[in-house]
Amino acid sequence: MDKSELQKIRRERESWEKDCYRSSLEQSPERLPRFSTVSDMEINPLYTPEEVAQLDYLRDIGFPGQYPFTRGVQPSMHRGRLWTMRMFSGFGSAEDTNQRYKYLLSQGQTGLSVAFHYPTLMGYDSDSPRARGEVGQCGVAIDTLKDMEILFNGIPLDKVTTSMTINPPAVILLAMYIAVAEKQGVSKEQIGGTIQNDMLKEFIAQKTFMLPPRPSLRIIVDTVEYCTKEVPRWNTISISGYHIREAGSTAVQELAFTLADGIGYVQACLDRGLKVDDFAPRLSFFFNSHIDFFEEIAKFRAARRLWGRIMRDRFQAKNPRSWMLRFHTQTAGCSLTAQQPYNNIVRTAFEALAAVLGGTQSLHTNSLDEVYAVPTEKAATVALRTQQIIADETGAANTIDPLAGSYFVETLTNQMEEEAMKYISKIDELGGIIRAIEVGYPQQEIANAAYAYQKQLERKEKIVVGMNKYQVEEAQSIEYLKIDPEVERRQVARLQEVRRMRNSGRVQTCLADLRKAAQGSDNLMPYILSAVREYATLQEICDVFREVFGVYRDPGMF
Repeated sequence: MDKSELQKIRRERESWEKDCYRSSLEQSPERLPRFSTVSDMEINPLYTPEEVAQLDYLRDIGFPGQYPFTRGVQPSMHRGRLWTMRMFSGFGSAEDTNQRYKYLLSQGQTGLSVAFHYPTLMGYDSDSPRARGEVGQCGVAIDTLKDMEILFNGIPLDKVTTSMTINPPAVILLAMYIAVAEKQGVSKEQIGGTIQNDMLKEFIAQKTFMLPPRPSLRIIVDTVEYCTKEVPRWNTISISGYHIREAGSTAVQELAFTLADGIGYVQACLDRGLKVDDFAPRLSFFFNSHIDFFEEIAKFRAARRLWGRIMRDRFQAKNPRSWMLRFHTQTAGCSLTAQQPYNNIVRTAFEALAAVLGGTQSLHTNSLDEVYAVPTEKAATVALRTQQIIADETGAANTIDPLAGSYFVETLTNQMEEEAMKYISKIDELGGIIRAIEVGYPQQEIANAAYAYQKQLERKEKIVVGMNKYQVEEAQSIEYLKIDPEVERRQVARLQEVRRMRNSGRVQTCLADLRKAAQGSDNLMPYILSAVREYATLQEICDVFREVFGVYRDPGMF
């Protein structure tokens, strides 16, 4: 738009504000003294071409499937192929979760997503004293290859893709998955899926850690190096902003710290001697879709544009696939309320719609009862149907990036990019993301943001329906899933039977070989794969890591 046209718009806007808008406020004042997003970015009363006057369409927006990917990473986006509907699921025993997977696949789910119970997440077996009372409660119990065989029994691994939300022992679970595929007659080259494998965000936000940051990063790079050569369809890291947001960050912080983690992983792989275009196309991302509709859409669009520029300009990647930010989305668990839980269905629907309009490749919709427990089958079905209604009834998937060109959305997208880059530059000044974590920079920023939002809730500057406004006195009646304590007894018995039946001599040899490799510089993946094939337990392998690398203790910065 030329200067004279912008000047004309500015004059007309000033006239509108004076003669129309201000006089209307005298009759009907605005509802709030200040309007802002859920992350507290201020929102103007009106957006016009003035806000996007510096926007260059080809430079900043472009076309779907082409740099800078603001409008999407595929040329046809959801007109060609819908996002993968991947419900995060896991509870009780491997048998219980296997049945749930088969049910969800029969109902139209198109990918699997494994939730592991807390002992597995932390690298302990189900008979560890640390696991008592936790077995099968928040996810599925996986101790050995035997559990993994049961988990995917009757599910052909060359026909589905599987995402595994696992971090400290991620490399072990991937090895188990490869071994199960081999037993099905499916080669490493055929399997597809993702391991989260993102330890940097654990130190920042989620706090399921085992080893210190630097050896953790070494194991992640081992995984990337091995899969680049041996498991070409596997996404080796799901660089995750989801947990950063769940810890209380703003949308900008989620975006900035996630991409800063990504920069850290890319640099570590380059330091190993890998070529950027060999591994970067298999990096994926995982974002939160919170309740502020337009802010989330802008965040997703800014994320693609930022990552494209980082990979092309900072890391000099030549392959356009290396520039693409492909991401999975989960609706915001932290937005769900125990009060009036059926309101959570509505929240999830809007959050899922924002993810779709923002161009996600994969989506999990939270169930209404997740604030209480692992979802029931009925609640999980409603959450899946939410995605299917968006896909087949709303028309949201019928055109590509439908909100492009909105003065508001484009302005928010620009603001997201600019503010995120300030954080990334600050992390660079500190010496990179690991050094920033060691001095507590992202942890402190997130804690400050969480505190500020809590104070806004208490002052009712931000509203959560049913929680700090429109409360009801009567108790809510809701059925939720309860895990039978018998699950723990049966799981421990199976683990003990596996130990009794396996070749203990071969297991000890494998663990000794792994220990020696960990003390040196060999890639650990082949040694881990040998150990799981012999039914070494998760904890036995993790204990080798803890022995060689030490155990990380959170410094508890505030």
